Amino acid sequence: MQEKERNTKLAKARKKLFGSLSRAVRSKKVFWAMEQVPREQFVPPDARDMAYLDIPLAIGEGQTISQPYMVAMMTESLQLQPRDRVLEVGTGSGYQSAILAELLPQGQLVTVELVPVLRERAQCILNGLGYTNIVIESAGETLGCPARGPYDAIIVTAAAPGLPESLLAQLAPGGRMVIPVGNLEQQELVQVLRTGEGISVRMLGPCRFVPLLGPEGFPSPR
Repeated sequence: MQEKERNTKLAKARKKLFGSLSRAVRSKKVFWAMEQVPREQFVPPDARDMAYLDIPLAIGEGQTISQPYMVAMMTESLQLQPRDRVLEVGTGSGYQSAILAELLPQGQLVTVELVPVLRERAQCILNGLGYTNIVIESAGETLGCPARGPYDAIIVTAAAPGLPESLLAQLAPGGRMVIPVGNLEQQELVQVLRTGEGISVRMLGPCRFVPLLGPEGFPSPR
């Protein structure tokens, strides 16, 4: 009975969240993709009851699963097409990865994670949910995954101190990138477009993300 009650509460919370998101998410495709992904699968067991609150949640190792509204905004900003090749920097829980994969039925997502335990956990969850168009890579000496590029879209799920040159180099002509840029306390969500004339930048609003560590990111805490 306790499990049944918990599932009932979870279903009500899910309905409430998507009711709210339906008024905020402009893209029907993105909204549909988010509906397909069970967010409760990507949070720690003790946070399952909070899976459908519109807030970020801790997933361990100093990392978080992003607020659903922020996931929707970033995903919309990528303007994905079904055959796109997409790079995600920061797999984390794998929640954002799953939503991107739903939007790439004939495409591929390459996602890179620095923390081994998060990478392995996300791989297990994504495999269990049946995603076959996701490749999870270990973070290397160069930010991103140049060997599998170039990419039609790049999403960075951690804050960088500036626009990383190595990621701009991996962006295909006509490609889009969305990335939080700023200091450790405050960032701006930035959409980058690679046009025939060069790089075009648009600010999407303030945000708060965990720091990008390693190449072109912030120094690792000691």
